[in-house]
Amino acid sequence: MKLLIIRHGESEADILDVHEGRADFELTKRGHCQADAMSEYVRQNYQITKIYHSTLRRAKQTAEHLALKTQAPLIPDENLMEFNNGLIAGLKHSVVEKKYPQMKVPVHSSVYEQESMLEFRYRAEYMLSKLMSENDDENTIAVVTHGGMINQLYKAFYKLPVEAEFTFFTGDAGIHEWIIKENSRILVKANFIPHNI
Repeated sequence: MKLLIIRHGESEADILDVHEGRADFELTKRGHCQADAMSEYVRQNYQITKIYHSTLRRAKQTAEHLALKTQAPLIPDENLMEFNNGLIAGLKHSVVEKKYPQMKVPVHSSVYEQESMLEFRYRAEYMLSKLMSENDDENTIAVVTHGGMINQLYKAFYKLPVEAEFTFFTGDAGIHEWIIKENSRILVKANFIPHNI
């Protein structure tokens, strides 16, 4: 099975300089252009079977561009949403620094009404298992989600420990191409940006 793990385009939160997470912002005009360019690249280079996507607007709108180009069906899934950042969602970075300072907590615990890292990782493990069980080996599946969730999916893909301190960067409308074949997990592309917008 081939997986295209795709980040949404630029959102309004990027312009407003706020913590996004579960704050439900839409794509900017630039973000729509990025999503359209990414979708055209995918249309020209892959045969997409299904598009799973986060239910947050920025990812949903990106997935809709992809569906329009590829005619693949959309499958919304709340488990693909970004990290639940609780009380800091939508707040300016400067406000969060003063009001909600970073705190080190065990992976099973959290602060500021956020989900724990263990819960976040569980959602990624659940989604990867679901994708593998619902789709045939010859299928090419697109997953439109968020930077934080892409990081967790990478850790699940490579079976890394929950506390592993690795970051897998993804730019706006960036694509990661993976192949899962029997016991093999192959990275073909990482953070491929099919646009210059």
